[in-house]
This record gives sequence, structure tokens and C-alpha cells, in this order.
Amino acid sequence: MERLLVICAGAGIGTGFYYWFSWMLKKKRMQEYVMTHQWLLHPNAICYWRTALAMVGFFLYFWTGYQSAAIIIFTFAAILDGVDGLVARGCNLVSRLGEWLDPLCDKLTYLPPLLGFAYAGIISIQLMWILVAIEIFGQFAARRLLTRMKTSGAANNFGKIKAIICFALVIFCALVDANPHIIHMGNQILLACVILSGASIVFKFIPNRLYADILSLLNFFCGLASLVLTYHGFFGRAIIIIIMGQLFDLFDGRMAEKHGGTKYGPYLDDIADFVSFGIAPAYMLLKIGQSWAWMFAIVYITGVAFRLIRFLFVDKKRTDLPPGVFNGLPCPAGALLLLGAILLLPAQYVWPMVLLTTGLMVSTLRFAHLGRLILKQVPKPVFYTISAAIIVIIAFVLKTRNGELFGAVILGSVFIYMVIGRVCILKILSAEPTTRH
Repeated sequence: MERLLVICAGAGIGTGFYYWFSWMLKKKRMQEYVMTHQWLLHPNAICYWRTALAMVGFFLYFWTGYQSAAIIIFTFAAILDGVDGLVARGCNLVSRLGEWLDPLCDKLTYLPPLLGFAYAGIISIQLMWILVAIEIFGQFAARRLLTRMKTSGAANNFGKIKAIICFALVIFCALVDANPHIIHMGNQILLACVILSGASIVFKFIPNRLYADILSLLNFFCGLASLVLTYHGFFGRAIIIIIMGQLFDLFDGRMAEKHGGTKYGPYLDDIADFVSFGIAPAYMLLKIGQSWAWMFAIVYITGVAFRLIRFLFVDKKRTDLPPGVFNGLPCPAGALLLLGAILLLPAQYVWPMVLLTTGLMVSTLRFAHLGRLILKQVPKPVFYTISAAIIVIIAFVLKTRNGELFGAVILGSVFIYMVIGRVCILKILSAEPTTRH
């Protein structure tokens, strides 16, 4: 309990400083102060300071008895990772050196303590050295190749989410170190860091315009993998794979807006959605239900097909739908609604949920697009933190194998999406008359 309070105190101090600094940076006086004290507040200088703080925390934790002070210092250093970005953007101090230095300082901040915890027996030494090898390759060899190709080596979404998870893993390991009885999912989180680190490197070598299509393909393969897992009876893992597909589906829309795509992208996206959010959940209904479950599976999959076809050939051409507003419940949310019910509810209550989900998808009720409407209003650091939290929750589910808790979390997330989305839509609708005048 004492260790948890120390961690909360460190997070509170760091978060408070972050928001105070971001508020102050909007003032011209503060911007002028930064420009005249670049030795202290230049983004690259902040990188040096936070790396030095992390090294001090590392020494205090593993070689002295001041572990509480070490945790507070490290937590503060981790949150400073967002401060250098604020200064770079707010004072127009983005530089090529900064693109290289920022991820290097991230690695020098979280890799040493993670190695310390690995050799203390808290996380896997083998996985840890795999992560170190990938990180070193990405920082030096891959960036050198990217420089020759005249391509930016700046961190992408995978790298930013990985960094947040690595920072969180250090804090989690410190908590486990003092409380060995708590649920230990360190290796599952570490494996996620390894995968994200590799994905971060791979995507830097891919042309930007192909990002969206590749993410759609990954969503498609998640749907196929889910079918295989469902066939062998691994329903929990199959649902986790579908949620991973939803993360890819969320990112492919953002990448298409930011970098464009190919002419086949929209069709590939719909095919992937049909497999991951239509066929895969419907097949799960067949596997868990009685002999007449096939009727509900057909109803659901027909609703998904109708929803996708209507969106592609009708709704996209409509001018009365505000940007970011869907006609009917989106298929990913519909799949989550159904999958959460499968995990949480007895079989006899799943069938009404199938009808409710299908009815919402084929209806003309307005729903907000998660990526294009809701998440656009969320600051990027918060978006990356939410994405990291989803991955940590998946690691927790894999560790505990508590299907009912997982189902409750899924249904709760869909409910929160609906409420927030409805608020966003009401704001848009209330602003429409003003816009016309």
C-alpha cells in the first residue's frame, strides 16, 4: 500500500507539472523565457535533464535504500517526455537532432531500470534483451538507413505507445517488487512492448500512403486468426484478437486522413471489417449456441453486411450527414456489444442482445465516429495513453483469464462510447443553425 501511495504521489506531481507548464507555455512571456534560457528549457536540453533524472532514480532504487525517492524521480522524468514535445511545438523548436534525440533519451530512461528488474527476477531476462536489441537496431542502424533514404526517423504511433507502456512497466515492476502477491502481468506487457517496438521500425520503411491499407490487412488477418481460435475453443483469445483488429481499424482511418491511401483502400477496409466484426463474432455464436443458433448468426451477419454496404454506397455520398457522424451503430462497436454479452451473460440472454445489436446497426440512429469525431477532440498524449491502457488491459485479461470481468469492461466501454458520442452529435446538431446563418 505504501509503494502504491508513493507511485500515486509521483504521478500526481508529474501530471500537475505537465498541465501547469502547458498552460504557462501559451503565454507569450513564458515563450520568451524559453527562448532566452534554451540551455535549460530547449527540447533537447529537457531530454538531457530527464535522462539524468532517470539515471539518478536508477541508482537510488537499485543501489541505495531510497526507493520511494527513486520512484518519484523516475515518474517525474517519464512525464517530462511530454514536456519537451510541448516546448518544441509551442516555441517552434522542432529539429532534426530532436527527432533522433527524443527516442534515444526515452530508451536511456526506461531500459536501464527494466534491465534491473529483469535481473531481479521480476520480468523475463530473455524478453528484455530482445527488446534491447530491437531498440538499439531501431535507434542506430534503422535510422541510418532512413537518413540515406531521406526519410524521417521521427517516432510513429507504435513507438509512442510503446514508450508509454515501457514507462508504465517500470512503475508496475516497482509495485510488484514491494507487493509480490499482486497479479503479475509484467511479461505480458513486456511482450507487447517487443511487438510494438518491432512494428515501429517496420512502419518507418513503408511509404506513408500504404499505411492505411496495411493496417486494414492486419485487421483482416486478426479476423482470420479469431476464426481459428474460436474453432479450437479459445473464445477469450479470439475476442482479444478481434479487439486488436479494432485497434488496427481505428488507426487505418487516421492514417488514411493524414497520408492518403490507394483507390482499393475503402473496399479493403470493408472486407476486413466484415471478416473481423461480422463473420468472426457470428461464428462464435455458432460455437457457443444450440442447434438453432445459426439463425441468430445469419441475422447478425446480414445486419453487418447491410451496414457496410449502406455506408460504402449510400452514406458516403450523402450531404446531410455531418462529418464524423454515422448512420447506424458502427460494426466495430456492434461486435464489441455482442462479444461483451457472450463473455458476461448466460446463453439465453445473448440472443436478445444479437437482435438489439443488429437493430442498432441497420437503424438510422446517429452515432459518432470514434476516430474522426471523438478522438479528434482528445489531446494526442491522452490518445496514446488510452491506447497503451487498452493493451495493458488485454495483458491483464490474458493473465487472469477472467472472462466475466473482461465482458463487463467491453460492455462498459461501448456504453461510454455511446454516451460521449451522443454528446458530440448533439453539439454538432445544435451548431448547425448557427453555421447556416
